[in-house]
Amino acid sequence: MIVTLIVLCEVAFWVLLAVGLVLRYAARMPRLGAAVLLCEPLLEVVLLVVTAVDLKNGAAADWKHGLAAVYIGFTAGLGHSTIRWVDARAAHRFAGGPPPERPPKYGRARAVHEWRVAARWVLAAAVALALLQAAVRYVGADGDTGTLRMWQQTMLWVIGINLVVAGSYTLFPKREPAKDRAGTGR
Repeated sequence: MIVTLIVLCEVAFWVLLAVGLVLRYAARMPRLGAAVLLCEPLLEVVLLVVTAVDLKNGAAADWKHGLAAVYIGFTAGLGHSTIRWVDARAAHRFAGGPPPERPPKYGRARAVHEWRVAARWVLAAAVALALLQAAVRYVGADGDTGTLRMWQQTMLWVIGINLVVAGSYTLFPKREPAKDRAGTGR
């Protein structure tokens, strides 16, 4: 049941996003579109409540409960930026908005961009870690929390990988090709 609910939440996320953007740009109802987009977090609240009730009713904590925590964490950390990314493209395509800003390619600006991306992923993993730890405490010492601990280790890997990637752009910044720096373009 939990896996089905996770899939339904993901599908509902994209449906709400599409409906919100259609209302904002095609139907010219920006406030209603924004209201629909603001309903997105309710999906995670429903998933959190159902997962907690499932554990309370005696279900053994397994990979599905861990996946629910990870899904909620990733939606919390990455959902807003995903909505902004899609909204910028929809505004450009359907409402004559400016072209979406591309990430910088070189130097310090690229490093700053990568640290911002890493921060979103670290936030997502940290929320997932907190929810997983809450589930471990909720289950208690008598229950099997091995799969929840496995998910926690995976989230620590996600944090580590993102910090290494962002750090690599700081320590080894990609330099602009010489022909572009000279301004000749040849």
